[in-house]
Amino acid sequence: MKNLLVLFVASALFIFSGCKDKSKELPARGICAHRGENRVHPENTLSAFRAAIDMGAHMIEFDVRLTKDKKPVIMHDRSVDRTTDGKGLVSELTFEQIRKLDAGSWKSEKFKGEKVPTLSEALDVMPENIWLNVHLKGDKELGKIVSKVIEEKHRKKQAVIACNTVVLEGVKEADDDFLICNMERQGNRAEYVDETIKGKFPFIQLLIKRKDNTLADDVKRLNKNHVKVNYYHAETADETKELFDMGVNFVLTNNLEEMLDVAESLGIERLKH
Repeated sequence: MKNLLVLFVASALFIFSGCKDKSKELPARGICAHRGENRVHPENTLSAFRAAIDMGAHMIEFDVRLTKDKKPVIMHDRSVDRTTDGKGLVSELTFEQIRKLDAGSWKSEKFKGEKVPTLSEALDVMPENIWLNVHLKGDKELGKIVSKVIEEKHRKKQAVIACNTVVLEGVKEADDDFLICNMERQGNRAEYVDETIKGKFPFIQLLIKRKDNTLADDVKRLNKNHVKVNYYHAETADETKELFDMGVNFVLTNNLEEMLDVAESLGIERLKH
């Protein structure tokens, strides 16, 4: 009887250890929502992120800058002029000043009152099974501050910090164990790929403007060296299919709904939360 009990417990432990929580697994490839779902929604806002999540995006790309008083906010441009009703450089405005701005009306009146989100707010709306493509626009100090927030929010396993070597110094000073997308782009893509492989970076982001006859070979070489490839950007079905066929992991797009349909046609299911 005792032996049977031991066998039962051992079997139960084996079965339990083999069961993974599928809801928290990160996708191997898919579609990345560039600044959230930005075709209908104002870019880099919580509404754009929530829409991308609801649509089933596999990765969301967003940009982080520091305000004058060192608060990390979600903003691509150096100034607030294009995407808010205010004016001025992000680095010369306090968080309180930026928080008063309308970041939605420029896109549509129905988004009137949308605020520029903080990094913490953006992380809070993200499910645990979606990749976070975090582009850092700043210096070493930004790297340190963003790293701390991501650590505090327990998002380290899904956050890919895209940055150059200056910002990377701050990230590494905070913690040397973050997933980094090498953004120290060289004069040509071959050098960029070489440096990424040599530096053992887990991610790289290739650009559409550098597309040429060697792209497939470069992607193959990156795959062989276990570097995940983000590609900016594709807006048509043919482009996206071609990129996935080459071995690109994540395709950034401004045409999220259509490209998610393309991915589904290739067997890449939309994320469910």
